[in-house]
Order: sequence, then C-alpha cells, then structure tokens
Amino acid sequence: MMKGGSYRFKCWLPILLLITPGVADAGEDDGRPNFWVDVYRGEPVPYEDMLKDLAGVRVIYLGECHRLERHHDIQAQILTDLGQRDLPLVLGLEQLESFQQSALDRYNRGDINFDQLAEVTQWSRRWRNYRQYRPILEAARKFGGPILALNARAETIRQVARSGGLDKMDQQARKELPADMHLADPLYEKLLNLYMMVHASATPERLRPMVEAQIARDEMMASVLCSFLKSERGRNRTAVVLCGSGHVAYGLGTAARVRRRLPGVKDRIVLLSESGDVKLSPEEKAMAREINITHDQLRQVNRPIADYLHVTDLKQTPSPE
Repeated sequence: MMKGGSYRFKCWLPILLLITPGVADAGEDDGRPNFWVDVYRGEPVPYEDMLKDLAGVRVIYLGECHRLERHHDIQAQILTDLGQRDLPLVLGLEQLESFQQSALDRYNRGDINFDQLAEVTQWSRRWRNYRQYRPILEAARKFGGPILALNARAETIRQVARSGGLDKMDQQARKELPADMHLADPLYEKLLNLYMMVHASATPERLRPMVEAQIARDEMMASVLCSFLKSERGRNRTAVVLCGSGHVAYGLGTAARVRRRLPGVKDRIVLLSESGDVKLSPEEKAMAREINITHDQLRQVNRPIADYLHVTDLKQTPSPE
C-alpha cells in the first residue's frame, strides 16, 4: 500500500507478521505482454539464454509474491526446464518449516502423496495457498531432486517480534534458531524500516524486534540450505530456492547470509513482478497503512534488485465512475 512514484512490496511484507499475503487475480494468462530482463545489461533476454546462465550457478533464488499463481507457474517451468538439462537439483522452500522435514522426506521417497503431506504438516493452516506449490513439488520429485523445508517455526519467529527481540525471547525457543546470526546489517535494516511501516502496528519502538524477526528467518533458511549443500547428499547439486522477493532482493536477506556461509558461491536472483495483481483482503487492509517509499530512498541501495526480472504489463484498474 504505497503511494506516489514508489515501489510496491505488499506481496512479501505481511509475512513478517505471519499474515497471509493478499489475494491474487492473475491465475491465468490474461494476454498482457510479458518478458525477461537482464538487469545488469538493462536489456530483454531470451528465456533460453537466462536458463543457460542459471544452469551454471550453485544457488538460484526465485523470488515471488506468495499468492500470485502466475509466479508459481513460472517457478514450476524453470524447475522443469532445469531438470530436463540433467542438472542435479535440490528444491528449497520457505513455505515449509524445518521441523517438518521428516514428513517432506516421506514425500520425497514416495511414501505419501501431496495431500497426505499437507495433512501431516497442517500446511493449510500454516500456509494458506499451499496448493499452488503442488506442481513445483511434483516436478522436483519427478527429477529425483531432494526437497528441503527451510523456514523457522512460525511460532518462534512470532516470539522474536513480540517479545522484543532475540535477547528477550524464551531461551529454549532461541535454540531452534542458528547460533551464528549476524544482526548488524545497516543497509538491510534501513530497507526493512521503510517497508515495515506498511503495518499499522509498526512503531519506532517495535521496528527493531520486527527487523530481528526477519533476520532470524533469513538466517534459518540460509543455515538449513548451506548445511545441506555442504553435506554428501548436497554435493554438486544446484539449489533452487522459492521465497518471498523481500528475502533476496538486492542480494540482501537470505542471499547475503548464504554467501557468508559459502564464500565465493555463485548465485542468481530472479524476481517476478507484481504488476498490480495483488489485492489485500479487508482484514489485511485493516492491519495496514499507506506508506510512501520514494525512488531516491531506494536509489541509496546502490545495487541492482536482482539478476533477472520477469515483467508483466501493469494490470489496468477500471476508473471509478
């Protein structure tokens, strides 16, 4: 909910407070033009050229707006096309929590199907649009790639935000998070302080615990992913990570923390445009406020937002009569 000449990040911001993101209207192709952009070159790029580049790195981040169905269609296509290149893959999911890995392993082995996985993990309660990820998980299993539950327990992240930060939370719950966490991240904190003001409950006093909750989630996802990539099972595998765009935009968040744990790792960040397709529910609107983030404020980041962008023409909203 941002006004003026600003960028819109409604799609991932609500996840910071563990709210389900807004409803999407773009499940099917509506005929709008769309194309890929190489951000470093500032030019459109053929899909096959981008895919060839992605196949040569260790970690690929596919940043999404969680409930935009077309984003998941694109993710499934990229995963399928990489798998068809006989590239050994591992799929990492923000959308499942690491304590659920044993159930996900049963799915990987074919012991249970998707619906049974959802039932065992109570996925519908913990991630409402979970069904949109079915084609992605099925594609990963088809090519024999392991699937990782990357996220921290939702209740633990909620405790970080509500208790006043990592130092004030229950120490037993703190043990669920990585011991090695870098909380000093001035650039990331500056961005999060701008974005988090979309929450009606955000105040200057509450911003720091909210930032620490986001960092805790980033550190957990990076820790789980890197532990696997360093293991015998993960050796020589390329990781495809599905997460909210805010966790990897500008190479910050989870991406930066993976780079810290795997020095010299080659990665690519792929972001998918919202393009006016996300709508907040009445309940979400009641918990949000309009904010204005200017071009000049974002320009201070002084780095590209991603390696590749998938751009869809802005959805036209009918003018009120």
